Amino acid sequence: MNIVTDSRCTDYHRPGHPERPARIQASREALKGQGSLKCEWMAPAEVSEEQILRAHDRGLLESVRRGSEDFDGDTPTHPGIYQHALRSVGGALAALKLAQAGRLAFSLMRPPGHHATRQHAMGFCYFDAIAIAALEARVAGSKRVAIYDFDVHHGNGTEDILLGQRGTAFFSVHQFPCYPGTGEAHRGDNSFNFPVRPLTPRSQYRETLRRAMEELKKFKPDLVGVSAGFDAYSKDPLAQGTLEAEDFYWLGEEFRSLGIPVFSVLEGGYSDDLPQLILAYLQGLEGK
Repeated sequence: MNIVTDSRCTDYHRPGHPERPARIQASREALKGQGSLKCEWMAPAEVSEEQILRAHDRGLLESVRRGSEDFDGDTPTHPGIYQHALRSVGGALAALKLAQAGRLAFSLMRPPGHHATRQHAMGFCYFDAIAIAALEARVAGSKRVAIYDFDVHHGNGTEDILLGQRGTAFFSVHQFPCYPGTGEAHRGDNSFNFPVRPLTPRSQYRETLRRAMEELKKFKPDLVGVSAGFDAYSKDPLAQGTLEAEDFYWLGEEFRSLGIPVFSVLEGGYSDDLPQLILAYLQGLEGK
């Protein structure tokens, strides 16, 4: 398993904010301390403005570069946030390249990305790494790129960026109603939303994940990017999901069974159990 990370992604924080450095620090330590997976540690790729601007307006790029004021109540600015956001995108791009070479890869970076729309940073997110990677894959020759998002919050930014984009499809399983208030129904011909109610029984939640996976298979992608958010976990403080570690292991197995290149990018997950949830998912991906 190739883990893409950079120690600098833990160099910023806002006291009391749930998107905190410990998410990465504890997960990195757990992966280095376990013995079931052989992990190779990789650095993020370099990122160009051209790659960012396929997904985002220049106004957003310049706003994040300036970093002069908070973007909203959930999305503060930080010293150097532009470089932090670029490195997070670079994590997704490195994971993409590894997948294209036939290797399993997981980007263990922050900030997350899937709420950043074409024009706005929001929801702890500044640039939408998974959407940028999907568009990069299309440029590199992939004919049909699918994004599967299992974060408990709808990936409204990814949907905004990929909606109507030829050769891409977005599949999201998420709690509704919940932040950001989108994702109640399918949109266009390539955005497929599978909302679940708060406190949906675990078996029903997994059945919804399975239905979304079956729809993804019908798209017949040649590459899958995964927005891997672990906040649908039963003990996560930011939502009312009901999944357990075994369900994330099962998701990993499902992606493995596709038999095509898959790369994964960390999105949410705010429980202290995040390291164990990530490990379960990666074990499923490797069939361990």
